[in-house]
Amino acid sequence: MHDDTATLQQLREIVAQFVGERQWQQFHAPKNISMALAIEAAELMEHFQWIEPEASRRAALNDQQVAAVAEEMSDVFCYIMALANELGVDLTSAFLAKMEKNRLKYPAEQYQGRF
Repeated sequence: MHDDTATLQQLREIVAQFVGERQWQQFHAPKNISMALAIEAAELMEHFQWIEPEASRRAALNDQQVAAVAEEMSDVFCYIMALANELGVDLTSAFLAKMEKNRLKYPAEQYQGRF
């Protein structure tokens, strides 16, 4: 499976199966998952803490650093999938709706090259 062939549904099922095999549903209250997600996001940020923006861009040139960052990104993604499973959120619909709100809030012609 790769990004160009996997579906979100397949990935959600992998997470659900992993959780189910370990009987972790009891621990997967939205509160707990959101807290775990924040912790994993912080672990992702640690890879870039205290370095300049350009140095963070150069991380792509270091295979070991990319692998470590990808592992943390995967942890974040896994908790997003687990939270979606727990709450019954259709991530694709939620994502598309949010992107449309972003387009309206930040029109390209007004925000090109600036925040």
